[in-house]
Amino acid sequence: MRIVKEISHPRFKITVFSWNNKYIIKIEDAHLEQIYKIDEGQVSGLHEIEQMMNTPFLLKVLERFAAMGADFNDTWRNRYTTKTEQ
Repeated sequence: MRIVKEISHPRFKITVFSWNNKYIIKIEDAHLEQIYKIDEGQVSGLHEIEQMMNTPFLLKVLERFAAMGADFNDTWRNRYTTKTEQ
């Protein structure tokens, strides 16, 4: 797997990898990450992937990160609670 593009963004670290005829798009925020895979043949190139990283999509990514963080925080706070205590 090799890095083929890093997309600049003020909040997220966005890295595009190439592996096994797929582009792997990794979006990181703090301790969380989201991964999206797309066949290389489904896009015309890296410029198209960069265009896909637009504001409407990244707002949804942000919402998903918020939900992931909340879920993890709940689990972390309740890690010593047994099922019968909940």
